[in-house]
Amino acid sequence: MLKKPETRLLVVLAMFFVSNALLSEFIGVKIFSVEASLGLRKMDINLLGVPGLSFNMSAGVLTWPLVFICTDIINEYYGVKHVRFLSVSTAILIGYAFLVLALALQLIPADFWVNQVIAGHAINMNVAFAGIFGQGMWIIAGSIAAFLFGQLVDVLVFHRIKRLTGEKALWLRATGSTVVSQLVDSFVVIFIAFYLNPQYHWSWQMVAAIGLVNYSYKFAVALLMTPVLYLLHALIDKYLGKELSEKMTISALGE
Repeated sequence: MLKKPETRLLVVLAMFFVSNALLSEFIGVKIFSVEASLGLRKMDINLLGVPGLSFNMSAGVLTWPLVFICTDIINEYYGVKHVRFLSVSTAILIGYAFLVLALALQLIPADFWVNQVIAGHAINMNVAFAGIFGQGMWIIAGSIAAFLFGQLVDVLVFHRIKRLTGEKALWLRATGSTVVSQLVDSFVVIFIAFYLNPQYHWSWQMVAAIGLVNYSYKFAVALLMTPVLYLLHALIDKYLGKELSEKMTISALGE
């Protein structure tokens, strides 16, 4: 089976998809300032009565756009069923990864490993490990739910647009599906992790304001990634050959 170019391509795309989804979950615990990282002055946004907002994002935004690009490419060449299967499988793998981390957190650390000096600072490695990997269940549940909902919406919107436009307007179905699915993703994760979570129980105004700020960043990134999608599309067409490429896209649309 691996001798077939379409099978090899699917395996590569699937590995890249799963890898970036897992990376997004693990690095997502770090919150960074977009403005400071770009050397810009922090914005002071007052939205829905919530003051002092700025673009503080999860580091997971570095790799999530790549997940959505993979989603659109798999959708384009292989169809809805493949994307749904891969999305559900990845959600299960993310849950499995967090289960393994939960077990690792329960292990008793070796004495020599706990207290270390790193870059001139005394660090309790066990506390640091727990702080980085010990994400709460509400955040984990919110993240997995947002991923699944976002993927399912992405697939639906992508194919609805493609049925209307045919093979034309790749930018419209790819970017359109991403910006809609990112809207869902942005609010679902915050709603579950910080509104339903009794530890935080943010107000509706807080959820909506932070969700809108986060979404505006993701919307801009989705537009910027459009040329990358066209480049990958061209490379894949060249790899598959015109005849096979057209056959696969027609078959995918037929699903």
